[in-house]
Amino acid sequence: MKPTSDRNSAEAAADAIARRRQIYGLLIVVAAAMALGRILSAELVYEPSLSAPWPNDPGHYRRPWPATPPRPMPTFSSNDRSRWAAVRALVDEGTWVIGRRDRQTGKDSGIIFEDGWQSVDKMLNPNTLEFYSTKPPLLTFLVACEYWLLKKAFGWSLSGDSAQCFAVVRVCLLTFNLLPFTLYLWLLTRLIEHWGTTDWGRIFGVAAACFGTLVTPFLISLNNHTLATCSVVVAVYAAVQILSASEASWRGFALAGFFAGFTAANELPAAAFAAGLGMLLLIRFPRQTWKAFVPAAIIPVGALLALNYAELGEWNLGYSKFGTEWYEYEGSHWRNLPDQSKRGIDWAKHRENKGAYAFHLLLGHHGWFSLTPIYLLALGGMGLGIWRLSRGRPPAETTLKGPTSSPQRASRQWAELASCTALLSLVVIGYYICKSDNYGGWSNGPRWLMWLSPLWLLTLLPIADRLGQRRGGRALCLVLLALSILSAHYWNWNPWRHPWIYNWMDSRGWVPY
Repeated sequence: MKPTSDRNSAEAAADAIARRRQIYGLLIVVAAAMALGRILSAELVYEPSLSAPWPNDPGHYRRPWPATPPRPMPTFSSNDRSRWAAVRALVDEGTWVIGRRDRQTGKDSGIIFEDGWQSVDKMLNPNTLEFYSTKPPLLTFLVACEYWLLKKAFGWSLSGDSAQCFAVVRVCLLTFNLLPFTLYLWLLTRLIEHWGTTDWGRIFGVAAACFGTLVTPFLISLNNHTLATCSVVVAVYAAVQILSASEASWRGFALAGFFAGFTAANELPAAAFAAGLGMLLLIRFPRQTWKAFVPAAIIPVGALLALNYAELGEWNLGYSKFGTEWYEYEGSHWRNLPDQSKRGIDWAKHRENKGAYAFHLLLGHHGWFSLTPIYLLALGGMGLGIWRLSRGRPPAETTLKGPTSSPQRASRQWAELASCTALLSLVVIGYYICKSDNYGGWSNGPRWLMWLSPLWLLTLLPIADRLGQRRGGRALCLVLLALSILSAHYWNWNPWRHPWIYNWMDSRGWVPY
């Protein structure tokens, strides 16, 4: 029989866990309900401040103010409209082609040129003069499957009246954005509970996940970034279950492999994440990794390549054609003029060097740290994890309560997570600094890095735990969280807008684009 003091301590710990779970549930419900409300009211809004002065000046670098009321649409930018045009073409017309150019007259026609469907994210096959979406086809195909079901079941059509179009888009957003986001938060709370050590640090981490990242603004728009972010958490959670269990299950390897591969299929640089996770499991469980993780990871990647072949007749993704005649056809937004006269953030490369680009991507107007400063805590966590792991001392204060796990095993898991996140982030951020130059276009932040968010949230836990022990530390955490929430909700009605720092710098004349 356990001593009374041990029983009281166990009961107090159980009560603390129950209270935290109630708070987690409250935060998740609030975050999901806020996202639901935004999805159900999703509609493109035209802001006068972003349009050319009236009367319209054809030479003005801003878009003209509509001469007549535009068609109401629940889509927001060239990015998501490009995907929706392909979804509509697949189901309504049975083809990947979203437009055509007449060889004799040069006139363009098709879905992508209709009112409310226009997008610059299209490429032209120089041989057939057919337009295609520039977006990888896997997500497009999955959404098209749901649209086909909705059309068959309810008669809803994207090409029908506005009410039907709104219904299709919003239902698909609930399926592909809100449901995965809710699952993402739930699994993330379990991982935070897994590695956190104080009430303050754990609740801070969950609040940051719910409200303080750039995941939330994109929930009202069809995009690959939120889905990739959610699949990262599923893969990590499955891997942690494997590493924490006394006997690893084949299902866990299959889940980790599939969602690691799915992440890479949605975010191509995330192939580094899938490879790293696979290598970590291969070293410890070679047989299960080869027989379950690897085949499962191949499924989404193979589906992406097969669909790309079905669309374009080749294995190379459309992105690989950037800079070729597929993108630089007559009239293309992406055509690079010899005089470099084009303006806007898509042409920032003409007016800044790589050093300036790297600064703004990390600390400037589209900065990973300036827009979401909670990630500064994660930097400290990564440094701590690397130091502890290099000394052979996993974080001693980290505990995991579970029937098949020990505190020592969980401690080493966290140190490995922090070290791997640091290496992965260095590779991914370095890739985008070297290979990209336009910040992801009109976007409220570095959207290409969004899928790293859950990994950074998990690595900030020990720093939040330590800062939470002092009043000044808690105040610092709250300021960082408040600034991050500000950035996430600055454009609450449209994520495809510039961040607040960019707008402030632009108003001061500091942005040369």
